[in-house]
Amino acid sequence: RGFLAAEQRRGLAKRSVARALSALRTFYRFLNATRGLEVNPARAARTPKLERTLPTYLTRAEVKLLFADAEARAAAGGFREARDLAMLELFYSTGMRLSELAGLNDPDVDFVSDQVKLRGKGKKERIVPVGSHATAACRNYLQKRDGLLATPRAGSRPVFVNLRGNRISPRGVQLAMKRLFDGLARGSELHVHALRHSFATHLLDAGADLRAVQELLGHASLGTTQVYTHTSVERLKKVYHQAHPRA
Repeated sequence: RGFLAAEQRRGLAKRSVARALSALRTFYRFLNATRGLEVNPARAARTPKLERTLPTYLTRAEVKLLFADAEARAAAGGFREARDLAMLELFYSTGMRLSELAGLNDPDVDFVSDQVKLRGKGKKERIVPVGSHATAACRNYLQKRDGLLATPRAGSRPVFVNLRGNRISPRGVQLAMKRLFDGLARGSELHVHALRHSFATHLLDAGADLRAVQELLGHASLGTTQVYTHTSVERLKKVYHQAHPRA
């Protein structure tokens, strides 16, 4: 307890203190099991109460600017710009995770039915609809991709590839999205996951059912999805206090 208190006085964040406490508990359990130690002093220590941080998301105005810039780049550019627009569209259209996008193979994408099969955490599969703008951007990109493919077999062909024709890495996706984010005023603050956050927040803002959003995101727990309702409520509070004469 003294160690944890000292760490907090030193300015260590509560989340870091909680991680340290978890590591200590695990270490003492190891000593209990392998060294015959009969006590676990870390068990009695109280975990600091963590404040839930609200997810970073783009406003609708920022989304409009982001896509206008990406579309202009794709119209004037070549393979890379077309690919980056297609990835951006899929992220915002489906709310998929970075790993899910990087892992997509051709058979996972069905542009006839406008849907995509995703493999989430624990390899759990889900089917998510794809919007018309994302479908159009992907079709345009795939026409440019086919001549570059290093993997000819249809079943294992990655949807998104790098300039050498190999599957794009998660880091490659991050860099591609950063190029697009840099066109926004707060682009340096944004990361790929902000697109997933924006997908969920904008759906809930428009009245989408919370459980439907949970299924689209592939969350095992409804509680994980509920953080986006807090984002919407905070936004509504801000509007209320700015506009109501007796707020």
